[in-house]
Amino acid sequence: MRSIARSLGLSSAAMALTAVTALAASGPAGAAPAGTESLYAPSALVLSLSAGEDPAYGTVLRAVTLSCMPGPSGTHPAPAAACAELRAQQGEFSAITEGGQEIACTREWDPMSVTAAGVWEGQLVSFEHTFANPCAFRAGSGVLFGF
Repeated sequence: MRSIARSLGLSSAAMALTAVTALAASGPAGAAPAGTESLYAPSALVLSLSAGEDPAYGTVLRAVTLSCMPGPSGTHPAPAAACAELRAQQGEFSAITEGGQEIACTREWDPMSVTAAGVWEGQLVSFEHTFANPCAFRAGSGVLFGF
């Protein structure tokens, strides 16, 4: 009786190992096949502009998509320039929004918020920045958020 139970236990373990090995070898469902597409880290973002201080509760004025790999694309009006700007800043969104042009803006409080959500070079991204008013937004949005 013990030898039967032991052999059943070993055969169950062997079947489970075979199933796990088969799943691991096949890869995740829907994964891109090996080839030129798998050479690039994914870079796909959704960018938005909202009226208000908090993008979660503000009114979305505009939103675009931007994909930078394997080539620039999306609904962004200038995807190649936006991808180049983001690459030049090494994916640092804050370097784009805080390194704006030096122009004189009024000090009115009429906030506008930008967000970037998605994946940049294989890393999950969630970025938010609030500008004091539309003038500050135009001065600091760069090409990336200038849509």
